[in-house]
Formats: sequence, C-alpha cells, structure tokens
Amino acid sequence: MTTDLLVATAEELFAELCSHQAVQDAERTGWAPAAWSAIAEMGLPWIGVPESAGGQGGTLSEALAVLRVAGRHGLPLPLAETGLLGSWLLASAGLDVPAGPVTVVPVDHGLLYDGRTLTGTATRVPWARSAERVVVLLPADGRFAVASFPTADLRVEPLTNMAGEPRDTVHFAVPVDVVAPTSIDAEQLRLRGALTRVALIAGALERVRDTTVQYTAEREQFGKPLNRFQAIQEHLVHVAQQAALVGAASDVAGRETERGGGAVETACAKSLAAEAVHVSTRAGHQAHGAMGMTQEYSLHQATRRLWSWRREWGDGAFWDRYLGRLVAARGADALYPLIAGGTAALG
Repeated sequence: MTTDLLVATAEELFAELCSHQAVQDAERTGWAPAAWSAIAEMGLPWIGVPESAGGQGGTLSEALAVLRVAGRHGLPLPLAETGLLGSWLLASAGLDVPAGPVTVVPVDHGLLYDGRTLTGTATRVPWARSAERVVVLLPADGRFAVASFPTADLRVEPLTNMAGEPRDTVHFAVPVDVVAPTSIDAEQLRLRGALTRVALIAGALERVRDTTVQYTAEREQFGKPLNRFQAIQEHLVHVAQQAALVGAASDVAGRETERGGGAVETACAKSLAAEAVHVSTRAGHQAHGAMGMTQEYSLHQATRRLWSWRREWGDGAFWDRYLGRLVAARGADALYPLIAGGTAALG
C-alpha cells in the first residue's frame, strides 16, 4: 500500500470513528473500545514495526503520516504509544509485541531498579489504565534494557491531561522477570517521543486551520462573510502559516530519523511546534469568538490537545536548551553548518 493510499484509508476511518460526540464520550470514559477494535483490525497501530517482531511492517514515515491523520481527528487512542514507542522498544530488545494496546513510561521517570525489582511511581503515563502492558526503558550495567509489565500487576491511578486524555500515575513494586538489552538509550527514546508529538501537533494544527477557514467563510457580520474582514484575514494567515511550517518540519524530522539521524531536526521541529501552538490557537479562537469555547463546537477538541501535546516529551524550552548545548559544545564556527546541515553536520 502506498503512503497516499494509507493516509486516505486512515482519513476515511478516523473521520468515521472520531465524530464530535465520540471524542467527547472517550474523554468522559477514558477509552474508545469500538474505535480501538477498528484500527487494530486494520493493523494501523503496528505500522513501522517489523513483521518479524509481530508488526505490520512499513516505514517510519508511513507510521508518522497515519499519526498525523490521527492528530487531525483527535483520535482518542494510544496510537503513538502502541506502535512507534512501545512496540519499537520491545522489538529493539527482541521481546514479543502484544496484539493489544501498550504504553511507555516517559524518560526521567525516577523508578528504581536493583537488578531484581522495579519500584517507584511514574507520572503522566498515557492510557496506562487501558493498556495491556506498560513498557519501561531501564539503565542496566552501564547500558539500557527493556522490560514490560502486565498492567494488572501494577497500581494505576487514573488522571487526565487538559484534553481529557488519560495520563495516569502508575505505582511499581514488581519483580522484573524478563529484561532484555537494547541499543536504544534515553535520549533516543525522548527524541522518538518528541517526534510523535510533532506529528500529532501537525495534524491538529491542520484541523484548526480547516475549522477556522470554514467557520469564517460561513459566518456573516454586517452583511458579509467574516473572512472578508482584514483582521480576520490576518488570523487565517497565521493559522495557515503555522500548519504549513510544522507540517514541513515534521516531514523533515521523520525523513532524517529514518535515515539514522534526526536529532537536530526533531529538536527544531518540537520547538517550532510549541510556538506554533501558541500562535495558532490564539488566532483560531480569536477568529471564532465565543463559539470556539463551547462544548458543542469541535475547535476546542483540537486546541486542548495542542496545549497538552506541546509539553509532552519536552516542551519548547527544553528543546531550545538541547539545541543550545549542541551549539555551545562545538563553538561559534559550527553554528552555520549546523543550521544548514542539521544532524549530518554533527559528524
């Protein structure tokens, strides 16, 4: 299946699954079982995971393209966590990839592993309450290793983010029966997590753009459509610019990551995405006025997710500091090559 066909298929399915009411219901209950069954039947959560590991095969770019569609529709499911993060970690360590939803504990979790037992508390774990397994990247003998645990063996405290998506607190006091070494380290996991959020944000920014364009074309004031007013046109330009900017940054970061690099591109993309959220949500809501804040209208479903995702796997300030450290470590003469060449300039 070509990427265009895959995206078209995901677009049609997610549009059907993610009606305004369906997303509202998922925010209230914390899960969308019928939607999960539909996307699992098509294998969408496991695109980009090798078939030899139990995935669907395909490329990282294809998986990110589907994730971008999910962001556009506000799909209330752990698509990123199951495939691009959880199954990716499991496959890297030669562990079995489950047929159901999984989630990943974010880096800097503060859990303690003594070689036999994992203890401590991890916060803001996406969809932990509904996942079959929780995957953790652990330091082990100077390297890193992967372990996963049945959610039934853990104590999960349900919490949500601003968008009503589960971001649970998980309490660990469990023996580690299987831990497998991996070549992935904490920085690579953080970069991969940031890349998933850039793709989701790119899609949600497109939703803000399309919703705002449609609303201002249909709504009239003083006998003419809102989009005929210069102030409104300025808002439309801002939301279109930000959607295009982050979409392009997401594509570049995904492409370079697939080539084996992508650190600089992903950091830049996440920093740009964080700023774009601020600009686009402000412009979109100003163009809508009070309508954009009502529960019955869908704009808030996109903007609340944007403000939630911009902080996950490092906010804009975190990635600005990350880029600053790269530049400072190499000196002023390396600045332009880094801007022009990205990760490849790091040598």
